[in-house]
Amino acid sequence: MASRYHNRRARRRGITLIEMLVVLTIIALFAALVAPKLLSKSDTARVTAARAQINAFMTALGAYKLDTGTYPTTEMGLQALRVRPQNVPQWQGPYLPQDIPLDPWGRPYIYRYPGEHGDEPEIICLGADGQPGGEGINADIVSWKAQ
Repeated sequence: MASRYHNRRARRRGITLIEMLVVLTIIALFAALVAPKLLSKSDTARVTAARAQINAFMTALGAYKLDTGTYPTTEMGLQALRVRPQNVPQWQGPYLPQDIPLDPWGRPYIYRYPGEHGDEPEIICLGADGQPGGEGINADIVSWKAQ
């Protein structure tokens, strides 16, 4: 009688293969439904971060212009906000507290001055695909368009 009681008790403590498969199936279904939504939030956050960085660059470029009378040239690039360019004696920087960051996808921002879209410098992030143009998360994020 004792061995029969012991066998029942041992079976109650263990997890059967069927129970494990059911749990794994539920987890897989949950992941399949939730993961795409989380990934799209990550892409949205990267676009928002790129816009915020471009706005910070534009603010720093405004301070640079107030001190020097002009914006850095394309050749000087955004690095002129951190390191005094040659022949710019009125430079009072650095105008950014940290080194120039890469865009949220790990590529450098494109800087142009003079630009093609007005009197201010142009800063471009090429989006997720790293190619000009595109739609959605692949769309360019630019300084001259209100977004």
